Amino acid sequence: MKLTGKEKFSYGLGAVGKDMVYMLSASYILYYYQDILGVNAFAMGIILMAARVFDAFNDPIMGVIVAKTRTKWGKFRPWLLIGTLLNAGVLYFMFAAPTILKGGDLVVYAAVTYILWGVTYTMMDIPYWSMIPAFTQGGKEREGLSTLARSCAGVGSAIVTIITMQCVYILGQGNERVGFQLFSLIIAVLFVIFIGITCLNIKEKSTVDVDSPSVGQMFKALLQNDQAMTVVITIVLINSAIYITSNLVIYFFKYDMGGEGWHNAYTLFNTFGGAMQILSMMLFFPLLRKFFNTIRIFYISIIMAVVGYAVLLALTFTNMSNVFILFIPGFFIFVANGCLTVLTTVFLANTVDYGQWKNNRRDESVIFSMQTFVVKLASGVSALIASVCLSICNLSSDTTNVTEIVEASGESSVIGLRMTMTVIPIFGLVAAVWYFHKKYILTDEKIAEINDAIKE
Repeated sequence: MKLTGKEKFSYGLGAVGKDMVYMLSASYILYYYQDILGVNAFAMGIILMAARVFDAFNDPIMGVIVAKTRTKWGKFRPWLLIGTLLNAGVLYFMFAAPTILKGGDLVVYAAVTYILWGVTYTMMDIPYWSMIPAFTQGGKEREGLSTLARSCAGVGSAIVTIITMQCVYILGQGNERVGFQLFSLIIAVLFVIFIGITCLNIKEKSTVDVDSPSVGQMFKALLQNDQAMTVVITIVLINSAIYITSNLVIYFFKYDMGGEGWHNAYTLFNTFGGAMQILSMMLFFPLLRKFFNTIRIFYISIIMAVVGYAVLLALTFTNMSNVFILFIPGFFIFVANGCLTVLTTVFLANTVDYGQWKNNRRDESVIFSMQTFVVKLASGVSALIASVCLSICNLSSDTTNVTEIVEASGESSVIGLRMTMTVIPIFGLVAAVWYFHKKYILTDEKIAEINDAIKE
C-alpha cells in the first residue's frame, strides 16, 4: 500500500522539528558557552568530543533496545515520543545555564547537560530514521520518502540557522544569554508538537520478525555489513568538513568581517544558504536524478563543494565589505550539502537491504543508530577543531573586529581562522570521495538485484 499524503506530511514535519533542535545545538552550543558565558574554548571542544566518544557506546545499545521493543504501538513510536519529550527538556536547560555558576561549575554544567542531550537525542533519532524501511517499500518509494524527510530536515536546519541570532537579539533585547534561553524554549515546544503529529499519523506497515540480537551480535553485524561501514565513514568525513565551517562562520562574520551590524550580514548569508540548501534537496536533486544515478550525483556534489571552498578561500583575502560576494561560494557549498544530505540517507537505507541479503538479518535500528552516532561524532570532531582554532586565534567576546585581532595576535590569527574553515574541509571532502569510490558497490542495478533476491 502506497504512502498517503498525510503520512508523508506527518513524517516530514517530524524531520523539521528534529533538525531544528539538532542545528541549534550543533551550531550554537560552542558559541553560547565560549563567547557568551566565557567558558574556555578548548575546554568546550574537549566536552563536545568526549560526549561523542560516549555515544560510541550509547548509540548501538539504543539500537538494540529499539530492536527488542514490542508494544501495540510498534517498536519505534514509543521511543520516538519519550526521547522527544526528554530531549526538549534537556535542550532548554542546556541553553539556560544558571547565572550563579562560574568557572569549573559552569564547565561541569555544560558537560552534564550536553551529554544528556546527546543521550536523549539518540533515543528519538534512531527510531525516527529506522521507521523508513519499516513502513516503505524499497526502491523509488523509499528513496522518495528519504528525499522528502531530508528536505524537511533541511528546512528545519535552515530555519534555525537563519533566524537564531535575530530572534536571540529580539527576545533578549540585546542580552544574548536571555535571548538564547527564551529561543531554546520556543524551539523545544515546537519540537514536541511536530513529533507528536508524526507519532499520531505514522504506523509500521511491515517489518521482518527476527530474534533480538545481543550487543555483541549487533557490533558483529555492523562489522560484517561492509557497505554500512563504508557509508558511515563517508558520512563522518563529509559532515566533519561541513560542520567545521558552520561552527566557525559566526566567528568569521563577527570578528573578521566585523562591524556593528555583523549579525545582519550573518543572517542574510544564512538566509541565502538555507534557501539554496532547501532548493537543492527539493528541486536540484530530483532534477539531477532524472539524468544521473545517485552515485554520479554524489561525485558531482563533492566537486561543487570543493570548488565552493576554494572560491571562499580566495575571497577571504580580498575586500569582503560586501556580503553578497560570499553568495558565490555559498551557492556551490550549500547546494552540494543539500544533495549530499539526501544521498547519504539513501545510501544508508540501501545497506539495510544489503545486510539482510548478505547476513540474513534486517537490522534497521542498528544501521540507523550508526547514522545518529556518526552525525554527532562529526559534530564533536568539528567542534574540537573549531575550538582549537579559536584558542590559537585568541578570539573572545572582548574582541570586536579584525583590527583588534591583528593588533593583539598578528595577522596570522585571521589567516588561521580563514584557513581552518576552508582548507581542512577540502581535505575532508577529498578523503570522503576517495574512500567512497574505492569501497561502495550498491549501484541502482545492484540494489534491484538484491531486492529481487530478498523477495524470492
